[in-house]
Amino acid sequence: MMDLRFLSAVAMLGLSACVKPAGPVAVDPASGVTLLTSLPVPTGDDVRSSVRTSFVGPFSELSLDVFGVRDLRLDVVTDGEGRFTFPLIGAVEGAGKTPEQLATEIETRLRGRYLRDPRVTVNFRTPQNPLTFQAQGVTIDGEVRKPGQYPLSGKATLMRAVALAGGTTEFSKLDDVLVFRNVAGQQYVGVYNLLAIRRGNYADPEVFPNDVVVVGDSPQRRMLDNILKASTLLSTPLVILGNQL
Repeated sequence: MMDLRFLSAVAMLGLSACVKPAGPVAVDPASGVTLLTSLPVPTGDDVRSSVRTSFVGPFSELSLDVFGVRDLRLDVVTDGEGRFTFPLIGAVEGAGKTPEQLATEIETRLRGRYLRDPRVTVNFRTPQNPLTFQAQGVTIDGEVRKPGQYPLSGKATLMRAVALAGGTTEFSKLDDVLVFRNVAGQQYVGVYNLLAIRRGNYADPEVFPNDVVVVGDSPQRRMLDNILKASTLLSTPLVILGNQL
């Protein structure tokens, strides 16, 4: 377990952290964990490198076509939870599925009852950026009212991201909120205290596309248990070079 005085010294350095990516400011000799003053800001290359598979999410724009059936050719926009309605079969759960998986599901639900051998295609409606949701979204998990993936429009902060997920619950643990971020092949974990941000102890940090925010108790939080036990008294963020954990 890290020494509390060591973490306190690092936290004092964090008071003067700026928005730019910060280099390592301390390394704990016992664990070798590198601590920084702030989360690095991802670049365009980081966003592009994460776009490999296209998944449907909230507010995804889709074109659907059943071959040879003109009335079953339509464009849809999924709702805030990634759902949409398709003629004859009703509600379809799209969140987290690829267009190919959705096409297979719709074929299965149409086959036999409505059509003998349906052939369905599903595509994103924005060909120059087919992953409009994943490339511009943040994942919110843990003790929030509506965990899921949410699109970001413009500059967004941690508090705003949590609000997108319906806010915290009555029993949410607010002093250990984790932000996972990949920059240049390295994973970083920022640890924040929502109560301290609300009180103005430090600035509400910006979040970026592809960040994963975890509120309260979680398996990810328990991985950092030793560090967090020593840091709960601190009123400044703690940033860890995640792939050293």
